[in-house]
Amino acid sequence: MANRFYDIMESEPAVHALLALHPQPLDSVRGRFFDFLSGWLGGPQRFVEKYGHPRLRARHLPFKIDESMRDQWLYCMYQVIDEQVDDTLLKQQLRAQFTQLAHHMINS
Repeated sequence: MANRFYDIMESEPAVHALLALHPQPLDSVRGRFFDFLSGWLGGPQRFVEKYGHPRLRARHLPFKIDESMRDQWLYCMYQVIDEQVDDTLLKQQLRAQFTQLAHHMINS
């Protein structure tokens, strides 16, 4: 999920502004997102072990995250979910969880 998310971000012109917020190259960001998703989705707490509590909102405060950024982020994540999740109920649950998370990140 993490790699495909950033593949979409790098290739989709509609999310260019979101891509511009990220340090290049995306290798380290991809790894941190994988580590976060591992724990957030119920697997090993890789992110916590390496970096401590995610404190997502606090970690993202230096970046202007408005509704447009939220929508661009969700565009990428929804595409990943649609491509990689076959189960309809799980797809709905993941979309709802990621949508809630993205709304929480708005800081501007």
